Amino acid sequence: MSAIPSAHAIPATDTGARAGLSTPLVLLLATGAGLAVATLYYSHPMLGVLGADIGADSRMIGLVPPLTQLGYALGILLLAPLGDRYDRRRIILAKAAVLCAALLAAGAAPSVVPLLAASLAIGIAATLAQDIVPAAATLAPDAHRGRVVGTVMTGLLLGILLSRVVSGVVAEQFGWRAVFLAAAVSVALLAAALWRGLPRFAPTTRLSYGALLGSLAGLWAAYPRLRRAALAQGFLSMGFSAFWSTLAVMLHEAPFQLGAAAAGAFGVAGAAGALAAPLAGRLADRRGPELVTRLGAALAAGSFAVMAAMPWLPPEGALWLLLLSAVGFDLGVQASLIAHQTIIYGIDPAARSRLNAVLMVSMFVGMAAGSALGSQLLALWGWMGVTALATAAAAAALAVRVWPAAR
Repeated sequence: MSAIPSAHAIPATDTGARAGLSTPLVLLLATGAGLAVATLYYSHPMLGVLGADIGADSRMIGLVPPLTQLGYALGILLLAPLGDRYDRRRIILAKAAVLCAALLAAGAAPSVVPLLAASLAIGIAATLAQDIVPAAATLAPDAHRGRVVGTVMTGLLLGILLSRVVSGVVAEQFGWRAVFLAAAVSVALLAAALWRGLPRFAPTTRLSYGALLGSLAGLWAAYPRLRRAALAQGFLSMGFSAFWSTLAVMLHEAPFQLGAAAAGAFGVAGAAGALAAPLAGRLADRRGPELVTRLGAALAAGSFAVMAAMPWLPPEGALWLLLLSAVGFDLGVQASLIAHQTIIYGIDPAARSRLNAVLMVSMFVGMAAGSALGSQLLALWGWMGVTALATAAAAAALAVRVWPAAR
């Protein structure tokens, strides 16, 4: 069953460059995904300094992160499907140019309104990361697609986890404008490397833009594997976001009373888990992605659940438990994401960009819900409320994966 009208579909032939997929190109794609998605999070640790410098109150400056995330969601929904209709290389390079300009505009913003507009543009253009991932899946041989996607997604997750640490250090030493300037330079260098190293991609459909967007609902309806992957990863993202969006507040309160630097250090712990994630891609290639989704969801649920023991431990023991849990659930969430992408990229090669868009929108909805619910539960029931939400969300993801699939 196909969700794409056959009259508008182009035979799904892989680009001729697939056979020449090299390790340097895979690393370039991983670096590109990480640098692109990192631009979404550079502003987070420096909002206090930034607001005071441009004379913006906390309410206005607090709009910067959600506007950036809103732009990212809009970019995924409205622009990611274009990767099936046009050459992905041209789309990636065009978005890199826009992202570079938006970062420069943010760094030069004289007041909060131009900064907010630049933040929205940064979010939209940063979706080039979601063009890079299906590009890597297209270039990869079938037998190694999980490993290649796993490597690229590791780069993406490292960009998320380490961006706040890098931003905080640079902003403290050189000021917040230097962060945006350095980010713009990094994206410009990335664009030059992608222009030289990335091959062209043949379009896989002739659908009009309106039909492309409309086909997203058709893909959702046509493929149960897509629905299961999107639901499970959405639940995992809910738990992931509930933890990270409330961690700094929890560490600031008794008994820890730690500052923002300590919260940033947990990003390094999460990165350690992400570095092990390519093993999940290799396991998906050898044993099948279904097994990896179940193992990843189970690891995430277990890692969240053990945090319930924190109130009965001394502060030092609780911090170590929190640290190990962060490594565990980051690895579980990342492993599941790699396996889910391996599953959906095998559904319909002609619709990989749109399939990826559906999965990423589900992830964004889960992250937004986790952030909103996590902050409310932290205020009502403390860290145990957040732990319960994260554990329940990961358990729901596991239930989706183990529930017998309809034939």
